[in-house]
Amino acid sequence: MSATSFEDLKSVAAEAGLVAEVIVREPKIDSQGRSYATGKRKTAVARVWIKPGKGKIIVNEKDHADYFGRPVLQMIIKQPLVAADRNGQFDVYCTVSGSGPSGQAGAVRHGIARALTFYEPGLRGVLKAGGFLTRDSRAVERKKYGRKKARRSFQFSKR
Repeated sequence: MSATSFEDLKSVAAEAGLVAEVIVREPKIDSQGRSYATGKRKTAVARVWIKPGKGKIIVNEKDHADYFGRPVLQMIIKQPLVAADRNGQFDVYCTVSGSGPSGQAGAVRHGIARALTFYEPGLRGVLKAGGFLTRDSRAVERKKYGRKKARRSFQFSKR
């Protein structure tokens, strides 16, 4: 028996006693045509809004090239847009705080990827396969007492 449509598949699954629950994600777009997401990395938190546009990326009211001077950090920010083949199609406005430049770039990348999935749920598979939706939870280990740093001991002196 071959099923030709989604409704046929659901009826075949119901007859076989299988539960055919399919998650259909709806776009989350506000009244101004934007999608919002929060991205995190280390102790940095980025609030990201995306909307259709010419590809401008504004970080803390500065152009992304001015805010992130290193080309590597600029590339990190654009990775989700390039992977989803949407480079130059969305304007990105974000505010980021905490951590340093590398952590902030990672937080913006995470926020852009999440906002893209909220705007176009069909992009979720591509972004998930690229690893952009996973929150990188690595953080600095705390310093322990009796140690110079988190794990480093004081120098041992025999005499």
